[in-house]
Amino acid sequence: MNGTQAPIERWLSEPPDRAVEASLQRLAAAEGVVQVAVMPDVHLAEEVCNGVVVATDELLYPRAVGGDLGCGMAAIGFHAEAARLRDERAAARVLASLYETIPVRRHAASALARLPEALERAPLSVDRLERLKHREGRVQFGTLGSGNHFLELQADADDRLWLMVHSGSRRIGQSIFAHHLEQAAAEGNAFLAAGTEAGRAYLADHDWAAAYASASRRAMIERVCELLRRQLEAEPDWDTFVDCRHNTVRLEGHLGRELWVHRKGAISAGPDEPGIIPGSMGSASYHVTGRGEPRSLRSSSHGAGRRWSRAEARRRLSPRSLE
Repeated sequence: MNGTQAPIERWLSEPPDRAVEASLQRLAAAEGVVQVAVMPDVHLAEEVCNGVVVATDELLYPRAVGGDLGCGMAAIGFHAEAARLRDERAAARVLASLYETIPVRRHAASALARLPEALERAPLSVDRLERLKHREGRVQFGTLGSGNHFLELQADADDRLWLMVHSGSRRIGQSIFAHHLEQAAAEGNAFLAAGTEAGRAYLADHDWAAAYASASRRAMIERVCELLRRQLEAEPDWDTFVDCRHNTVRLEGHLGRELWVHRKGAISAGPDEPGIIPGSMGSASYHVTGRGEPRSLRSSSHGAGRRWSRAEARRRLSPRSLE
């Protein structure tokens, strides 16, 4: 805490609960924080809420980005009508093939491929992470992940077929996050100074993980495009492809100076910048373009949000009550 309070700009439909409000107040009082922007889908998470954007002067807060570095959305449209999937047999064939084409957790050892060349060449900051890159990084590249990650076939207002993917940097991103959090804790801090060796190492590893996550989403989309070409004669329209990240940090110009903008569950929304805001399962998702709103640190919500944290949902709900 620095004894002062950074301004908090809010876009909320109702007041947050006390735990969320307390988290926001702690964040606004943290050292080096210049401004906080709260998105409509804000919800409680460890240390720093999801759905929050934080601008700092020279300090990097790994927890204000989170563990799934580079997690985000990708989408592409097809030169085909979604009506092709309304045939029950066609839909069943596609669904069965999706399970075979896109692993949820990891590839079989016999199906391993090398990482894209740029990711192979770029070294991570310590040997342990480099070894993990060549092991788990390869095993989980192009896999979906669990939790709220998904792959969905969609219809737009004109009944055009679309594909959307939500996924991140998998175990390698979590390991990078944990390593640099330990580096900060070893100095008795929750932050790293951007200009130090430790700060530069975090930024380089963060950028690698974000590139890994985007490349992994692209790999899944390419495989599904080939599947839909074979089974539905649906050709992808690569001019429509969008990829946006919602767990990142980068240096941006705000308030007349350069600031480190941390987005944890928020997308960048600069003027006319394309983005994706997915809905809850079964509800509409939105393709958007940014308005460049300065008070929001040129950011927008990243999804439908949660009423409760995952832990709270587990406490309140059971499979029996859902049924």
